[in-house]
Amino acid sequence: MKKDLRASWPQALFTFFAPALLVLGIRWIVIEPFVVPSGSMIPTLLIHDHIFANKLAYGVHVPFEKKWLLHWSNPQRGDIAVFRYPETPDVFFVKRIVGIPGDSVAVENGILSVNGKKQEQTEAAVPAMSEGRFHYFNESGHLVRYLDRENSNYQALIVPEEMYFAMGDNRDQSSDSRVWGLIPEENFVGSVRRVWLACEKTLVSASFLCDPSTIRWNRILREVR
Repeated sequence: MKKDLRASWPQALFTFFAPALLVLGIRWIVIEPFVVPSGSMIPTLLIHDHIFANKLAYGVHVPFEKKWLLHWSNPQRGDIAVFRYPETPDVFFVKRIVGIPGDSVAVENGILSVNGKKQEQTEAAVPAMSEGRFHYFNESGHLVRYLDRENSNYQALIVPEEMYFAMGDNRDQSSDSRVWGLIPEENFVGSVRRVWLACEKTLVSASFLCDPSTIRWNRILREVR
């Protein structure tokens, strides 16, 4: 007797493709993983911290495009956000938003000023992992780091509509809006609230995977702000 395979083929295809489609759907709409490649956000984010971008924070993009399919919220001052680098949209950056549309942003002797109001800074203890030549300050509930705060300046700029100003928390070692300009609203991918995995080194054969022998256990599931 011949076996009727007509009923089993759709089931087999569904079993094969459904998990892949589910993963792709979650990555497109809900969360997307990234690995921090540089030290521009030290001490908040370290090199090789693995983070998730919450893609529901601002809206949903058309697949594989910057255009919004649904858009219900905008980045706020203080958000740590993943966005497409304005000069090369295929590259993703992570920075802190310090200026939203209509804001006047300036830096004088290392101190950020928004709408003419200087952000209060108080000197902080040097983290155990830090090199001694850096100086740390508390600013609006998070730490920032400097090499030479007194020589860091940026002339006042008014942020236009649908544009945003971002800076790294590692203020003297960050290429950000002070260097390459403002971020268009459509470039935002999502906000970052937590490190889910961290390590000193990634695998040579796969730079997006941690070397298990160098995991920073104290940073796993660490909340960032």
